[in-house]
Amino acid sequence: MKLRYSEAFYSVQGEGKFVGVPSVFLRTFGCNFRCMNFGTDEKRDRWQQHADGQRYNPEVLGLLEAGVHEKTTKFEDLPIVHTGCDTYASIYPEFKHFNKQATVDEVVEHILSLTPEGKWTMDNGQDVHLIMTGGEPLLAWQRLYIELFEHPRMQDLKNVTFETNTTQHLKEDFVEYLNTQDKFEVTWSCSPKLSVSGEPWDTAIKPDVARQYSLVDGSDIYFKFVVATEDDFEEVGRAVQEYRNAGIQCPVYLMPLGGRSEEYNLNVKEVAEACMERGWRFTPRLHISLFGNAWGT
Repeated sequence: MKLRYSEAFYSVQGEGKFVGVPSVFLRTFGCNFRCMNFGTDEKRDRWQQHADGQRYNPEVLGLLEAGVHEKTTKFEDLPIVHTGCDTYASIYPEFKHFNKQATVDEVVEHILSLTPEGKWTMDNGQDVHLIMTGGEPLLAWQRLYIELFEHPRMQDLKNVTFETNTTQHLKEDFVEYLNTQDKFEVTWSCSPKLSVSGEPWDTAIKPDVARQYSLVDGSDIYFKFVVATEDDFEEVGRAVQEYRNAGIQCPVYLMPLGGRSEEYNLNVKEVAEACMERGWRFTPRLHISLFGNAWGT
């Protein structure tokens, strides 16, 4: 069995608890959400139906109608979109031919080649984190992750973060593995989607899923919400209460909406003030400030 991923790259973590930490990102292909409304003026239903029945953000649909997915030869040359999911090429099937399909051995060689010294723990004692991202990294690849983490060249790995939309239950064998391994720390960076994304509440807010993550032995969990308006702040409060009712008490981070520096900078101060008022934590989108919105950052 091979792992399908759209890109792997070395950067600094731009969001959440480990902002600024040198990290390798492995972006898997596939997601159960589309998040088409990010960056638009609509809360819901700003999408168009394609001939195959798929839902598409209008900007992505425009790219498909222009044949961008057929004319572009390399993943990193695909256009960056400014509305909807900014990792659209990792979720829509028309872009799956850009993916790499690799064995675990090949994936290990690739991601280690991105690190400064070809290993996770450097000679100076500092470690490089591994970030499993997407798409939705817990959608289809959990069985292969055990093989990946147990690979002989991964034995010095110290920190793994799963960046998840918090809707996918963990498989029983994966839970058993995580509960018994003691080589690396596991962090669940949970980003449930609010209505600003365009996803319905009842499919996006899954307290039972988050609780399962929180019960993995020795793991850490936090919530990270993308927000832009006062309505979003109120929704965060509602979601956090649902998670608390399920027994989850953990740090809550708010992150400004904005895939471009112009949009992002418009929201930064308002979001920071909302965090101070409510006692939530503010997280920047450091990669936007450093590199702009681009593949491989």
